Amino acid sequence: DFRDVGDPVDAARRYDEEGADELVFLDITASLEHRSTMIDIARRVAEQIFIPFTVGGGIRTVEDIRDTLLAGADKVSIMTAAVYDPDLINQAAERYGNQCIVVAVDAKRVPREGRDDSYLGPAPDEAIEWRIYTHGGTRPADVDALAYSIEAVRRGAGELLVTSIDADGTKAGYDLELLRRISESVSVPVIASGGAGSVDHLYQALDYGKADAVLAA
Repeated sequence: DFRDVGDPVDAARRYDEEGADELVFLDITASLEHRSTMIDIARRVAEQIFIPFTVGGGIRTVEDIRDTLLAGADKVSIMTAAVYDPDLINQAAERYGNQCIVVAVDAKRVPREGRDDSYLGPAPDEAIEWRIYTHGGTRPADVDALAYSIEAVRRGAGELLVTSIDADGTKAGYDLELLRRISESVSVPVIASGGAGSVDHLYQALDYGKADAVLAA
């Protein structure tokens, strides 16, 4: 049930004026629809704002990353392509530097042994795990989210954008346990995504979730 809430460039200008530290533009259906990412929007945004911004969605090659950075983006977020071709992370980091390569981790809780532990509070290790979903969170991949996060950093990711598919859009709070486990397992900044609904939720992600930054969409 996606809803159109206006032009992203206008929104970028407003968020900049309201004090956002950084912006993230994600074309969430680009990989699903085999569409290239938002080069034109990146150019238009770069002309309007002076805070860092990241662009992601449909980025499949180092050439796509180059084009996006040249269009004005400070960082590039890669997700689906990196899951199926992890060497893309190495190639991108080696060519453009770790600091501008953000690896997105779209994760969903999956009960082990048929147990239903779908709540978003702390969960015992034996009860659940988090699995990676690709193509805008629509396709399950047989990849453990925590192990993938560690591997992505080893390959050169400079940041992780961790989104809980369970919490995304609910405005009921982040998956704090997911954030905490990933944050405690990697040495790069973790951006919390999925579930923001109040200032308290942002605080909880930074405090209990150990995230380094919080994203609200």
